[in-house]
Amino acid sequence: MKHPPSILIIYTGGTIGMVNDPETGALYPLDFKQVASFVPELKRFGYQLSAISFDPPIDSSNVEPETWIRLAEMIEQSYNDYDGFVILHGTDTMAYSASALSFLLENLGKPVVFTGSQLPIGIIRTDGKENLISAIEIAADKEQGKPIVPEVCIFFQNKLFRGNRTIKYNAEYFNAFRSDNYPELAETGIKITYNHSRIMRPQNVQELIVHKTLDTNVAIIKIFPGISENVLASVFNTPGLKGVILETYGSGNAPTSPWFLRIIKGAAEKGIIILNVTQCSAGKVDMSLYETGKKLLSSGVISGKDITTESALTKLMFLLGKKNAFNSELHQLLNKSLRGEINE
Repeated sequence: MKHPPSILIIYTGGTIGMVNDPETGALYPLDFKQVASFVPELKRFGYQLSAISFDPPIDSSNVEPETWIRLAEMIEQSYNDYDGFVILHGTDTMAYSASALSFLLENLGKPVVFTGSQLPIGIIRTDGKENLISAIEIAADKEQGKPIVPEVCIFFQNKLFRGNRTIKYNAEYFNAFRSDNYPELAETGIKITYNHSRIMRPQNVQELIVHKTLDTNVAIIKIFPGISENVLASVFNTPGLKGVILETYGSGNAPTSPWFLRIIKGAAEKGIIILNVTQCSAGKVDMSLYETGKKLLSSGVISGKDITTESALTKLMFLLGKKNAFNSELHQLLNKSLRGEINE
């Protein structure tokens, strides 16, 4: 007898679960049972739907690395009991969370679909209902008995993206996310159209490995015209600092002032990992193109290729969390695609 798909919904909080206080007009969070009451269509799926809620729900601005580990552990504890997982999450840090989960969940063989909304579920024009319904359907979809999208993904406004390739770029419209360096995995319309050739599927079924250590001794430095020696030096002199995401211009370019290169080279020589990520939404770092990039390369900076800042940060935290890894190994892994986060 064929059993209906079973989906675990993990409700963390965010706009999708907010309603207006009739007296003050301020938004306040609901628990998932209240959220589900606004989406009666869920009962028509015929799926086995279960839900876990963060108590209390959190705004995504308050998400911390501990939140990502908590989510990974929730999936670990329920992994064998469900066909797929849907995580309801605020949009502001969703790309960070999806990226982090992709690294924490090694050998993932089931869908983990993040979604949320730009308008609260209680608003008539909310985008939350469609996002939730489609995310659940995608998490449940199978082909020849196997999950169609066994990845950590983000579904938003009729498009499914690889989680660690996604950025939030729009705070006002429903199409809040995009993936400039990797095509969408699926698009919803009258039916769900999957981009099968772009979906990452495990070659062999292996046991899920859940990593639970992230090292937060990292920083992001965005290069800008007029950045001062004191500002750059203060970041690199932060006690305990182990890694820096350096957001550079274009294809990986930065100032070539002697003081700038001296600080960068000195930090690299001290063992601080410096990963070069472009400030552009699309394209990649190629430090061999221009003299400015070549000087960074010779100073010990590592190319982030076409990785997003969100993915770069969480990947660096993940790799630094491997206590037995040497810097030379970390350099190699940063240049290697672990979960489809870069084009090698």
